[in-house]
Amino acid sequence: MWFHSCPGWSTRTCRAACLAAALAGSSPVLPAPGETIATFTRNRTNPILRGVRIGAEIAATAYGAQAVHYIPRSEAPSEQLALVDELIVNKPDALVLVPYDPKAMLAAVDRLNAAGIPVTNVSERLAGGSVVSFVGTDDYQLALSSARYLMNALAGKGNVVILEGPDNLAGSVARVRGYKDALEGFPAIKLLASKSANYARASAVDVMKSLLRSYPQIDGILAANDQMAIGAIAQLKRANRHALVIGMNASREAIELIKSGDLLGSGDYDGFLQGCLGVEIALRNLRKQAVPKELMLKPVVVDKTSYRPYELAMEQRSCPSLESITGN
Repeated sequence: MWFHSCPGWSTRTCRAACLAAALAGSSPVLPAPGETIATFTRNRTNPILRGVRIGAEIAATAYGAQAVHYIPRSEAPSEQLALVDELIVNKPDALVLVPYDPKAMLAAVDRLNAAGIPVTNVSERLAGGSVVSFVGTDDYQLALSSARYLMNALAGKGNVVILEGPDNLAGSVARVRGYKDALEGFPAIKLLASKSANYARASAVDVMKSLLRSYPQIDGILAANDQMAIGAIAQLKRANRHALVIGMNASREAIELIKSGDLLGSGDYDGFLQGCLGVEIALRNLRKQAVPKELMLKPVVVDKTSYRPYELAMEQRSCPSLESITGN
């Protein structure tokens, strides 16, 4: 777990105040009294997960609650599940969960429920279990929209490759399926290869080295996340090759590459909004208010015409209300 130390403070107060300070870049301030909402995000480096935590902080503050964050040191199952044990001992009022593995976390969710900690699932959908609600982006639809955007930019012809994410994550599998299904509407576009780069920039560099050696003409690259898109762009530049690249997640780094013209666009997975809404739903449930069982965010492709709102740092954004998203 990753937190700053706050000598003399209780563990729970320390976590909430210090994480807020780290996100805001200011001195620790004691949080207001209220419900404690924990987030469990499987690592601290993924920009989507960072967005979930920041959105959770902002929403908790807006609704008079406090957020604490459980961040495993690694994605090893033993580390993930040991942190669940700690969470149960500390017993926050509710949990907003991004599972490290949608199946392996089911037993942990059962234990959380048994301990009286209601779970709101965001981002990666659990393969079952009892949860208050699921908040996420439809990976398939986002990939479908992103792929069609790239193929239209290619004027409907050319050669493309796909950089896949981990095959144990349902979201990654859905993104690849969306990419491949989009090809059906573009008969003059040929899929040369679809290879896993494990959602990692370094792996994408290695995979692209091999693909560029194997295929003299690659016109488009469909990367299932921004980190792989960034790795692909770096390797294209080293090889003095050009291709249109589209990523997914609309991360801050991706926005800079869209501005420079190196990246065509990025599907917005919006972890920030998931964190905002996950906390609001968790709090509404605690306060005996009605909540949706599922909330899927609209797919959006960010490009050079629409990136400006994404330049605002997440720490400076406000969370929209549940009603403004659902239209109710």
